[in-house]
Amino acid sequence: MVLSGAMRRGGSGGLRVTVLLLSMLCLHLPQAAADKTHSALSVVETTDPSDRDGEAQVDEELNPEDLEVFQPTDVWQSLRPGQAVPVGSHVRLNLQTGEREVKLGEEARLRYWHSGQRKGMLNTEAPQFSAQELKEALKKFKEEEPTHKTREKEEAAVRAQYRPLEELKRDMEELNMMVETDFQVMSRLVKQFNHSEATLDERVAALLDLEYLVHQVDNAQDLVAMGGLRLVIDSLNSSEPLLQENSAFVLGSALSSNPRVQVEAVEGGALQKLLLLLATDRPLPLKKKALFAVACLLRHFPFAQRHFLQLGGLQVLGELFRTPGGGAMRVRVVTLLYDMIVEKELISQAGLDVVPDASHQERLRQYSQVSLLPLLEEQGWCGLVPELLASPEHDWREKALRTLLAMMPHCQDLYRQDRSLARSLSALQEQYQELAEGERGLGDEDGYFGEILTLLDTVLGRVR
Repeated sequence: MVLSGAMRRGGSGGLRVTVLLLSMLCLHLPQAAADKTHSALSVVETTDPSDRDGEAQVDEELNPEDLEVFQPTDVWQSLRPGQAVPVGSHVRLNLQTGEREVKLGEEARLRYWHSGQRKGMLNTEAPQFSAQELKEALKKFKEEEPTHKTREKEEAAVRAQYRPLEELKRDMEELNMMVETDFQVMSRLVKQFNHSEATLDERVAALLDLEYLVHQVDNAQDLVAMGGLRLVIDSLNSSEPLLQENSAFVLGSALSSNPRVQVEAVEGGALQKLLLLLATDRPLPLKKKALFAVACLLRHFPFAQRHFLQLGGLQVLGELFRTPGGGAMRVRVVTLLYDMIVEKELISQAGLDVVPDASHQERLRQYSQVSLLPLLEEQGWCGLVPELLASPEHDWREKALRTLLAMMPHCQDLYRQDRSLARSLSALQEQYQELAEGERGLGDEDGYFGEILTLLDTVLGRVR
């Protein structure tokens, strides 16, 4: 049986309670031992403020830093002499063993503490060290402090793992000397291309490297400044088809969306040389690159477009379109014509310039001098473009339909009289109705075939 009570030090009242308690203990001990021999009789001490009066003098003589702080748990544990107990712990005296025992109080489980006006929360998970343990740890740390020789060995080991700073600086300077800017690279490539003893492969390799660089507007203009564009244009007259092909490729890439290079190319006679390559018997890859360069030269450049028409460019494209087996070339020719027609319409509607100004008026004047649609009707393009509708390629049919609509103001009367064209358009309409229905069945309401069907409906509406 465990009997608990409050024991107070000092005062006659505390003595009477103690005597009474011992008398009761003597009466009940035999029965308690019979009931449960291994039970502990204990007295629970409370931390009443009046109990601390007698201990004040003893506590003042102890150095708090020298006390070992006991960490109680939820289980009663024995407390050794000299151990400090955290505030809020429960302490009892086990009368059977004569030892004081401690466990956490209800409020101590919250891990909070306060001392006067200071409050905080105890991190019970962190390890706790007494003052003596900390002193020993510091002493051991000082004993293990590396000596001067040990430090030198460690520094030497670290230096052995890395290269010296001076050596790194020297290597970086050498690397900087080897780095070339785009301008330097193009200068070297132009010299390689223009070298009298350079082989055909070396010159072609130089052109391919230049083509990669001149896609950037600044690099293309630098090519003009260093005289490289003139060399490229002159090489269009070379007797080597491979050299002509790659020269046209470089020229087209440099001309793309670069007005300054476009002006230099027209003044350098590039358009005449390119049309000559298209009009004569040349390999198909060469003609593809030449047509690419022509398209890049004419785009958004009405002066070059008027010059193109004056040089008979439409006749050259017509012969190229009629060449047997040139299906890919035919669709590229039609795409070029469509772009030129639509470009003029857009500039007429101020679509290319957000804010009309003096330059916009000049562009309007230049485009007004490009009479493309009348020449297309005159040279039979109203009948040539519908031939692409017989192609099995959907992309080719789409481009043909868009070009038909663009030429409709000048070709409509001819189309209304062409019964075969109406039959072809009706057959295509039925075919694309089925394809568009399949797209809608898959949940694609605005699919590619539906777009072509819309074009067919529009053309048929204009033709009938």
